Amino acid sequence: QVQLVESGGGLVQFGGSLRLSCAASGRTYTMGWFRQAPGKEREFVAAISWSSLNIYYADSVKGRFTISRDNAKNTMYLQMNRLKPEDTAVYYCAAKNSRGADAYDYWGQGTQVTVSS
Repeated sequence: QVQLVESGGGLVQFGGSLRLSCAASGRTYTMGWFRQAPGKEREFVAAISWSSLNIYYADSVKGRFTISRDNAKNTMYLQMNRLKPEDTAVYYCAAKNSRGADAYDYWGQGTQVTVSS
């Protein structure tokens, strides 16, 4: 069982930046970031394959957020720039435990990101 721990959330002003980290206790394959705003369903933000060759973004964050990972440290990152109030949410990291997995097997506890206008 792999444990995921997010960090880096906080309060930031409109247009500011934050960098989220997700530390895994073991090896993982594809990893991703999701977020859930109050009263809304959880939504996909970004995903990255183990090799970092395949990267995907939600349209709402494309051009502002950058996902990356350091496999030597079992850590994934999300650099968030030009933040908007609508980015306010609890951000969760997730990971798959095999190359061909359809669903994410592991989830973190979440970190709060609040963007003030």
